[in-house]
Amino acid sequence: MDLPAPLSRTASERDALARQFAALAVRAGAVIMDIYASGCDVRVKGDGSPVSVADEQAEALILAGLGALMPGMPVLAEEAAARGEVPRLGDTFILVDPLDGTREFISRNGEFTVNIALVSAGVPVAGAVYAPVLETLWYGGASAMAAQIAPGQDLQQAKEWRALKVRQPPAAGLTALASRSHGDAATEQFLARLPIAERIAAGSSLKFCRVAEGKADVYPRFGPTMEWDTAAGDAVLRAAGGMTLDENGRPFAYGKADQHYRNGAFAAWGDARDAIGRAMIR
Repeated sequence: MDLPAPLSRTASERDALARQFAALAVRAGAVIMDIYASGCDVRVKGDGSPVSVADEQAEALILAGLGALMPGMPVLAEEAAARGEVPRLGDTFILVDPLDGTREFISRNGEFTVNIALVSAGVPVAGAVYAPVLETLWYGGASAMAAQIAPGQDLQQAKEWRALKVRQPPAAGLTALASRSHGDAATEQFLARLPIAERIAAGSSLKFCRVAEGKADVYPRFGPTMEWDTAAGDAVLRAAGGMTLDENGRPFAYGKADQHYRNGAFAAWGDARDAIGRAMIR
């Protein structure tokens, strides 16, 4: 997909920015893991979702880092938004989920991530996802990369760097990813229409990243999400050659202020050019 004029950063600039987000996410991962090791109390926010001190401390670190990296750039962060701190966002802004998958954090299955993304003209143009328990980092700007790195390490210490590219749908059938914590009937109906050979459950933004690295083909989501939940993983997926489509088969858009930045239904596809990928969700 051609990028509109507001996204005119060069490919190298977008990759550099995604890498800077990645470094910040790995630093936040160290804060989270310190708390994960010692345990912490979990509260329930007004919307019924859980929050812990790990969410709050990781977000504070990320916001300070972004303030130094991109002074004056509006940032919409999950925990700040929960306190009513929603800045006026223009055409270009940053989305932060300091701990995506708090339920996975609570259940201690390791499938939670740190998410940071830049959105411009409705498109996530650079993003990073870090899974601190898995010690795995994904980031995407114009291109997408992944590596193994421990929480708090410098990116120069990362190992097993690999370029990410989505795969063509296998002739034997698709591999579908489903939310570990948020199953629903609409997802089942959607998947029933597809030639699914294998289903894998996963938490947080890991699902976008698994599609981006060619380990799965489709991730549908009908339940409620917020833009900060999806933008970073979506940026990685698009950089790897995939696409996230809305219920009408159009590229998924960000900056939905009139909807308070809530997402509608979507499907993340490895091969959006495939006829299946172009089908409407409903």
